[in-house]
Amino acid sequence: MTEFKSLSEQELMEELIQSGEPLVVFLHTPLCGTCKAARRMLEVASHLLPAELVIAEANINMLPGLVSRYRISSVPALLVTSADRIAEPEIYYSMGSVERMLEFIRRVTS
Repeated sequence: MTEFKSLSEQELMEELIQSGEPLVVFLHTPLCGTCKAARRMLEVASHLLPAELVIAEANINMLPGLVSRYRISSVPALLVTSADRIAEPEIYYSMGSVERMLEFIRRVTS
């Protein structure tokens, strides 16, 4: 099973500011069944993404500042940013298939 880096709000905000590697953050809540299914899809997708891509996860209940700043409207969600961090992170809510998830991540991170 793929291990995702678990981040606190402070760590996540620092990661979003620093340039370096592209970043994918899986936002979820602990009791969300849809989040569990989306996480499994992301685990499958992660095997088809570059090894240097950082994939993190965070419980949205512990991120009030991030929710407010990026106007996160629901979970599960992916917050994806490119390596240069010039543009604001893009948010992906529609976890319909692994293929669409991969397309979105590759578009933003390339």
